[in-house]
Amino acid sequence: MMKSSNTSSKQKPPAGRSWFTRLIFKAIVLFAGLGLCGALLMSLALALAWPNLPDLTAMIDYRPRVPLRIYTADKVLIGEFGEERRNVLRFDEIPDVMKSAILAAEDDRFYQHGGIDWAGVLRAALANTIHMSKTQGASTITMQVARNFYLSSEKTYTRKFYELLLTFKIEATLTKDQILDLYMNQIFLGHRAYGFAAASRAYFGKPLAEITPAEAAMLAGIPKAPSRFNPISNFERAKSRQAYVLGRMRSLGYLTDAEYQHAMDQAIVIRSAANSPGGRYGVHGEYPAELARQLLYGVYQDDIYSRGFNIYTTINSKDQEAAYQAVRQGILDYTRRAPYTGPEENVELPKGIESDPEALNDLLDEQQDKHPDNGDLLIGIVLSASPTEVRVARSASQIIDINDKRALRVVARGLVANAKESVRIQRGSVVYVHDTGDYWELINKPSIQAALVSLSTQDGAIQAMVGGFDFEEGKFNRVTQAWRQPGSAFKPFIYASALERGLTPATQISDEPFSLTAEQTGSKAWNPKNYGRAYEPMLTMRQGLYKSKNMVSIRIMQAVGPQYVQDYVTRFGFDRARQPAVLPLALGAGSVTPLQLAGGYAVFANGGYRVPPYLIDYVTDSAGKVIMRARPTVAGDTLARVIDPRTVYVMDDMLRGVATYGTGARTHRELKRNDIGGKTGTTNDSQDAWFAGFNPKLVAVAWMGFDQPKSMGQGETGGGAALPIWVNYMRTALAGQPEIPPGPMPSGLTRIDGDFYFSEFPPGTAIARVGLPAPGDPAPGAPADGLDGIGTLLDRLHGDSGANSAADSGAAIPQPVRVPF
Repeated sequence: MMKSSNTSSKQKPPAGRSWFTRLIFKAIVLFAGLGLCGALLMSLALALAWPNLPDLTAMIDYRPRVPLRIYTADKVLIGEFGEERRNVLRFDEIPDVMKSAILAAEDDRFYQHGGIDWAGVLRAALANTIHMSKTQGASTITMQVARNFYLSSEKTYTRKFYELLLTFKIEATLTKDQILDLYMNQIFLGHRAYGFAAASRAYFGKPLAEITPAEAAMLAGIPKAPSRFNPISNFERAKSRQAYVLGRMRSLGYLTDAEYQHAMDQAIVIRSAANSPGGRYGVHGEYPAELARQLLYGVYQDDIYSRGFNIYTTINSKDQEAAYQAVRQGILDYTRRAPYTGPEENVELPKGIESDPEALNDLLDEQQDKHPDNGDLLIGIVLSASPTEVRVARSASQIIDINDKRALRVVARGLVANAKESVRIQRGSVVYVHDTGDYWELINKPSIQAALVSLSTQDGAIQAMVGGFDFEEGKFNRVTQAWRQPGSAFKPFIYASALERGLTPATQISDEPFSLTAEQTGSKAWNPKNYGRAYEPMLTMRQGLYKSKNMVSIRIMQAVGPQYVQDYVTRFGFDRARQPAVLPLALGAGSVTPLQLAGGYAVFANGGYRVPPYLIDYVTDSAGKVIMRARPTVAGDTLARVIDPRTVYVMDDMLRGVATYGTGARTHRELKRNDIGGKTGTTNDSQDAWFAGFNPKLVAVAWMGFDQPKSMGQGETGGGAALPIWVNYMRTALAGQPEIPPGPMPSGLTRIDGDFYFSEFPPGTAIARVGLPAPGDPAPGAPADGLDGIGTLLDRLHGDSGANSAADSGAAIPQPVRVPF
C-alpha cells in the first residue's frame, strides 16, 4: 500500500510547475490568436488594396512621345511638357558604366533580391539604432520606381504599405532589366532633369553615350538628394558623393584600381547644353510657359503632349529675365525692411558635431528635405550666433560667416540678449542665407508676393510675365489670376472720364475733408482720408493727380457721376461687375488683375486704342507647319479706338508729369527719360502696392502684396514697394531705346495759359470749379452743398438726368467698404 501511495505522489506535478505550464500554454494560445488575427487583417488589407494598385500598362507599354515645347519670340526654350523631356533611351543604349554606377550607388544586390532587400533593411535598422537617427535607408531601385511612377513621397504608413505592394507587383510583372531601364529614364536628378540622359546634358552638355566613369559616378550620386548632390547646386557635396560611388564601384569590381584612380583624378567640367530641357532654361519663363500650355490645352486637350507642337510666344527673353530678377529683388528688399520673423525652426545640434562631417551632412540633408533651397536662398544650420557674427553651415565643408553690419542689422532683433524665443537666432537655428554679391546675409524666406507684366502698347503682345516669387512654390499666376484693388493706380481712368465731361487740367477742385452721412449713403457714414491725412483748400485737377489726392478724385467722380464712370472704364477692358458705380471707385475700390491694368494703361500710351493682350504668336506642328497664328488688334485700327485722341494726349501729358514731379518722380530720377508716364497705387492699410507706367512703345505694371490680403506695414506704398520693381525692369527693357517725344496735338485741342482745353469746353465754358463756391457765393456747408451746381451744369451741357447728386451717387455704396488711397 505504501508503494502504491508513493507512486501516486510522484505522478502529481508540483503546484509551481503546473502554474508555469498553464502560463506558457496561454501565451502560446494568445500569440497564435494574435498571429491569426494579424494574418486575417493582412489578408483583408491585401484583398482590399491589391485590386486598387495601379495598372502597370504605363510601364510595360512605355513609349516616348514628342513633347510640347514653348519658346520666346527670339527662339529661346522656356518650357517643355511631355514624356520625351526625359530623353528616354532604350536599355541597350545606356552605357554599362552608367548602369554599374547606379547599382553601386543605389542597390548593389538589385539582381539578387525580389524587390525588397531584407539584408539591407536589417543593416539600415541596425545602423539607425546605433546612431539614434536615420543614417541609412533601405529603398531598393524597384521601390523607387514604384514611388516615382505612381505614388507620392508623403511619409505615411499607408503610402509605405502601397509602395511595398506595388513593388511586389512590379517585380512579378517586369524583368529586372525593364525595371532598371525605367529607373534610369525616370528618376529626378535636379535642375528639371528627369533620367540620366537628360542629366548628362544638363550637367555635362553631352549625350549619355559619351559619359566617363567619373561623370557617371557623379550622376549616380545625385538621387540620394537631387537638390543638394547635383554639381550645379553644390559641387563640393557632389564631388564627395562621387568619391563614395567610385569607391563602391571599385569594391564591387566594376572598376580596376587604375580605372578608379584615373576617375578620381579627372577634372569635372560643368557645362549644361544650351537651353536643355533637362537642365537650366535660358531664362526664367515658367509663368508664361505654363499659361501658354493652358491656352493650347483648351484647344487640343491631352494631344498637346504627344504631337510635337511648338508654341512661339510673344515673350522677349531679355525682358523676361529682367522681370524675374526685378520681382525677386523687390521681394527680398521688402523682406529686409520688414521685421525679422525668426528661424524656420530650431533643432538640437549635438556638441562637437562640427568635427563629424558625415553626421553634420546627414543632419543638413534632413533639414534641406524639410526646407528646400529656393533659387539663391540657401538653407543652413546656425553653428554659433552673437550680435557681431553668425556662423552658418551649408555643409561640413562650407561654413559661412555672416558679419557684415548691413546683414546683421536686418536680423538684429533675433540676436539681442533679450530676444523673444520665436525670433531668437541660436545654435541649431535653421535659416536661409543669401549671397548679395558683396556679402552673405541671413534672411527669411519671403512670405510676400509680387508680380510684373509688360506688353507692347501697339498690339498687346506680352513681353514679360512674372506671376510670383517662385513658380515651384505654387503655380498661381498673380498676373492673370489675382483680382486686387488697384488703389490710386485707377485714378487716371476717373480723370480721363472727367476730361470728356467738361473738366480740364486747370479745373480747381476742393481738397478739404469729405464725408457722407449714414442717411446719404443709406447704410453708414463714409469718411475717406487723404494719404498722410494732409489736406489743402484747393488744387487743380493736374495737381490732384500729381499728389494723388483722394478728396480731389472723389469730388471729380461725384461731379461726373458714378454711373458714367462705370460705363466709361469698360472701354479700357475692365469688368463692369468688378467696378461698382459708387464713389469709392474713385479711389480704386474695384478689382483688377495686373494684366488687365496693363491693358488699360496701353490705351493711354498708344493714342486711344484698346489692344487686348495676347501671349501666343503662332504654333507649329512636329513638321514645322504653322497651324495657328495670332491676329492681334493693332493701334491705329479705327474699330479699336475707345477714347477721344484729345483725352489721350492730355492724360499722357499729365501722367508724364506724375512720373517727373509727382508720386512717381523716382522713375524720372533713375531712368532719366522724359517719355515715361505712370501712376502709383496704394490701397487701404497698405494691403496692395502698385506702379503702372509706360512709354509710347511699352507698358508695364508691378504689384506687391500678400496673397491673403493684410497690411504690408506702415509706410509701405506703391512708390516704395512696387515702383522699384518697375524701374529695375524698365532699366533693362528700355536700354538703348531712344526717347519718344509727344506727338502732334490732335485737332480740337488747344493750349491756353499752359493748359489744355477741348474746343467744346473753352475757358468760360469748361467746368472751372468742383466742390468750391463760385466767386461771391457763401462758403459751402456739407460737401454735397457745394456740388449741386456742378450737377446742374452737367445736366445742361450733356442732357443727363439729375442722378448725380451726392446723396444719389453715394446711396449704393456697398458695405463693408474698404476704401484705398
